[in-house]
Amino acid sequence: MKKLGKYSMGLGDRFGHQGHAQLRAIIEAGIHGIEITPVWNKSNREHIIIGTQPQDVRSEADTVTGNAGFKKPYFVDADHINIDTVGRFIDCSDFFTIDVASYIGKRAGEDKIQKFLASAGKLSEGLHIEGIKKSVKCTKAQLRDIADKYIFAAEKAGEIYRMIEAKKGQRNFITEVSMDEVAQPQSPVELLFILFMLGAEKIPVQTIAPKFTGRFNKGVDYVGEPDRFAAEFEEDLMVIAYAVQAFGLPDNLKISIHSGSDKFALYPEINSIIKKHDKGIHLKTAGTTWLEELIGLAEAGGEALDFAKEIYIKALGKIEELCVPYADVIDIDVSSLPSSDEVLVWNSRKFAASLRHDESNPDYNPDMRQLIHVAYKLAAQKTNEYFSLLEEHKQVVSECVFENIYQRHILRLFGKEYKNAFLA
Repeated sequence: MKKLGKYSMGLGDRFGHQGHAQLRAIIEAGIHGIEITPVWNKSNREHIIIGTQPQDVRSEADTVTGNAGFKKPYFVDADHINIDTVGRFIDCSDFFTIDVASYIGKRAGEDKIQKFLASAGKLSEGLHIEGIKKSVKCTKAQLRDIADKYIFAAEKAGEIYRMIEAKKGQRNFITEVSMDEVAQPQSPVELLFILFMLGAEKIPVQTIAPKFTGRFNKGVDYVGEPDRFAAEFEEDLMVIAYAVQAFGLPDNLKISIHSGSDKFALYPEINSIIKKHDKGIHLKTAGTTWLEELIGLAEAGGEALDFAKEIYIKALGKIEELCVPYADVIDIDVSSLPSSDEVLVWNSRKFAASLRHDESNPDYNPDMRQLIHVAYKLAAQKTNEYFSLLEEHKQVVSECVFENIYQRHILRLFGKEYKNAFLA
């Protein structure tokens, strides 16, 4: 059985040029005693926008690990697949993020709902789960609401899992179930019954990606109450520990945090809790590496800086088009965006500082960062020029990518002593 390591990290590389820098960060962490399994992830939407194929991610992962002599496990994630998109990923992926968000809220057949209510009814009467002070329970009406909301989604997860299993063989891949791209978060009680459903579907899920309280906007910090998140996160961990024993789920089942990059306000909370309970975590990142590519080009100056400015200025004129697909995961204050005339006269330092996620720097602009995060489509329309610039300035871009993954993310999230780990 393929098994995901205790700590793992999804490494999005939209344009397929930074795998070596990302892997370098993973290797550096290992040298310092932090073992992280790298997982290169890319969604169907990203493939369509950029014009790549799932095999391209496999080729990049195999190439960079081979060149580095990396002998530890690594995976390629078919990110956010559903029943309509999974087919093109099956041959080249060995990690599948089954996204059931679009199925949540659709009702299953009444016979299946009644079967669930009969089998799960005793759980709803009240459970004492180690690590949770209050008894975990819900009313019959609440249990019915959970059934109406999630059974169909769990069935679809099972259907997709079995499609993959039929072609790849039993347990020759990692399965994640994702339900984060919905309006409302799942409570720990809901998570308990969702895991019950997934166990009934006999899905050997190794990571589960719930929707948490607060805003997980793309490329910027968490918006919400970190203390509230921490309490919810810790209860979710305890629910998972119970579910592993009670529902026959894999013993390495862990939480996956989507849009997990740049959530620096949460990293000390997560760091403390996973170490307190000796639990694992999967952190999924994507667009943060594309942002570092553009920061590196800005720092390089000359034509590379001009290209970065051009992307931003074009994005200003296409805000609605670029933002609509990501409306649930971005919050941009348009009035805080610098004008094209302002940006045209910026030097390398000013542009890079405005884009880099460093809240101690007064130039940092999270609204600009979010807009460029979703503007990778514009670079995809000029790949010849973009790739030429990335190659010409490979050293500075790679250093930006490495520093971002290792210093800002790995040390903050996984570092043995969080307070002393991060070097600004």
